[in-house]
Amino acid sequence: MSDRLAEIMDWKRREIEPVIRPISERELERLARPHESERFLMQKALRRNEAQLSVISEIKRRSPSAGAIAENASAVEQAIKYVNGNADALSILTDEKYFGGTIKDLWEVVELLQQHRRNTPCLRKDFMLHPVQVVEAAEAGAAVILIIVRALDDDQIKRLYNAANIIGLDSLFEIHEERELEKALRHDPKIIGVNNRDLSRFTTDLAHTEHLLPQMPDDIIKLSESGIFELEDALRAKDAGADGVLIGQALMEAEDPEAFIEAIHEL
Repeated sequence: MSDRLAEIMDWKRREIEPVIRPISERELERLARPHESERFLMQKALRRNEAQLSVISEIKRRSPSAGAIAENASAVEQAIKYVNGNADALSILTDEKYFGGTIKDLWEVVELLQQHRRNTPCLRKDFMLHPVQVVEAAEAGAAVILIIVRALDDDQIKRLYNAANIIGLDSLFEIHEERELEKALRHDPKIIGVNNRDLSRFTTDLAHTEHLLPQMPDDIIKLSESGIFELEDALRAKDAGADGVLIGQALMEAEDPEAFIEAIHEL
């Protein structure tokens, strides 16, 4: 880990320090999803139609690489567009300093989905360091947490993954290069996403997906993240073996995100 990612993680440590506390297994068990139908929803959603490229649609107002994308966007209004386009899952940025999101966005989107009786799983997209953030995600209704392999040591990964598993949340292991794939595989992940963007320098190249996905075991759900702006990009990811793509900026900027999602499904 180096450069910009190190800067972000250092800030995140300071940000969450006031809420850090011991998280017991009993507390996690109290948050556990009571029914099997409510557990590990992301895996179920992404395996629903294995012939079709799944789409995880992201709500992102800004980023360190792109700057302002849609600063005044309503998370709820954007989520409605994604749901209307039959997105398989939603990703909600909850980091405020660098991405302009809040945990309130996640709460509000989950409430919207519940009102419309939709079981679309939501990813809490943030820089996770401590199980207290997993508790926050579960309380807000998230179905998935993010584990950035490059940013964490094995013990931190184990604690986050274990907390999520007890509750019944999925974990998206995010990697960028081979040594991170090797590190992730030590933890028996169910979902791995290749971030085509180097989080230390914020450069993007779909070749990372093409290089890394073929090296993953067949039973892992494989995602390609970042750098998907055109249908050709999504097709390139699918041809490399992706089960799904995570798209943020292109959908936030699209005049018709519903049509873009549907077109990817038809590839």
